[in-house]
Amino acid sequence: MTNCISEHEHWMELALLQARKAASEDEIPVGAVLVKDRQVILADHNRTRQLSNPLAHAEKLIIDKILASKIKYLIDYTLYVTLEPCLMCAGSMIWSRLGTLVFGASDPKAGAVGSIYNVLADKSFNHHPTVVKGLLQDQCSALLKEFFALKRL
Repeated sequence: MTNCISEHEHWMELALLQARKAASEDEIPVGAVLVKDRQVILADHNRTRQLSNPLAHAEKLIIDKILASKIKYLIDYTLYVTLEPCLMCAGSMIWSRLGTLVFGASDPKAGAVGSIYNVLADKSFNHHPTVVKGLLQDQCSALLKEFFALKRL
C-alpha cells in the first residue's frame, strides 16, 4: 500500500468480504470495517434478519461494539462501508465523533450522506467526519443488485 487510495481500496475490499458473507447468510449484503493506525479494529456485516432487529446495520453494530469497550470518541478511526449510511448510522457517526467515513455505493432510497440528505455536512451539528464517497462503487453496487435480483426470481 504505497498511497492513500490503494490503502483505502484495501480496507474497502475487506468490507466487501463482509458484505459477501452477509449475502451468503441471506442478509442484505452490506459490510463494514473499522480501522485505526492501519489495523482492522472491527469488521461486521448487516444482521437484521439474524438478530430480528431492523437496526442491526453493519456500521451501527461496529460503532456499538467499539463504544461498549469504553472508547468514547472515534476521532482517530476510519469506517469503511460498502453502502452509503442511512440517517440512523450517519447520526451514530456524528455522536461518536467518527474521524473518517469511506463508502462505496450510493443509496438513492435511504442514503443520508448525500443521496437524499447529507446529515454529515449539516452545520447544525458540531462534528463533521471527513467523507470519501464512491470507493469501489461498481463492485459494491453490483453485489447489492445481484442479491436483490436473486430475491425477485
